[in-house]
Amino acid sequence: MTDFTTIQLEKDPRGFATLWLNRPEKNNAFNAAMIRELILALDAVGEDKSLRFLLLRGRGKHFSAGADLAWMQQAAELDYNANLNDARELAELMYNLAALKIPTLAVVQGAAFGGAVGLVSCCDMAIGTEDSLFSLSEVRIGLAPAVISPFVVQALGERAAKRYALTAERFDGLSARELGLLAETCPAAELDAQAEAWIANLLLNSPQAMRASKDLLREVGSGELTPALRRYTENAIARLRVSAEGQEGLRAFLEKRTPAWQEQQA
Repeated sequence: MTDFTTIQLEKDPRGFATLWLNRPEKNNAFNAAMIRELILALDAVGEDKSLRFLLLRGRGKHFSAGADLAWMQQAAELDYNANLNDARELAELMYNLAALKIPTLAVVQGAAFGGAVGLVSCCDMAIGTEDSLFSLSEVRIGLAPAVISPFVVQALGERAAKRYALTAERFDGLSARELGLLAETCPAAELDAQAEAWIANLLLNSPQAMRASKDLLREVGSGELTPALRRYTENAIARLRVSAEGQEGLRAFLEKRTPAWQEQQA
């Protein structure tokens, strides 16, 4: 796929993509260049209708150490408007990742500090190693997890987000699983195998149905019952039942055979 300098975007022939943070010599710390390239990569993923889902990973020892120190030093020398532009770029990345139409899975090893917690929170699902470390470390350097905060609250819950944003405590993968940030944890040596198991499971599902379910759950939100939401859900299932994939899935189930989207992986 597209060539980048700070990231890699790889398309698997089975029908999904992996977006790699690729500055292992800098512990995948992100700067303005990486943020811009991530935005461009997500645009490319969104335009590729053949993709079923996206994995977000980091090369090397760490998922991401957060913001690059040299980049932060440059930001400290900028005026308010220039810093506002930087913040808008970061916000575009986070909001675009959260709004991606296909399912997203973060695979975390090592450190995920600062804005990297935001990236994990923006993904629909995340798995990681038991010894991975997370920290909302911004207050230690006089800042706040501002742009990422809505996504962190959604992932951790308001009470836990307050604790870790205010204390900058580090918490490991096991704690992250208890908090709901990670769905599963495993020993570091088993992470690739665990990721493959998740990939295999996602490939069993109808690509259209996964997209529709993501749209549906975004619309449902907190689940407040309204007449408009009732009509939306009624229309959603009716559309799926009469769609080509919906018809194929129902026929395959009733005929006790493999649906077409699974046969493509055989």
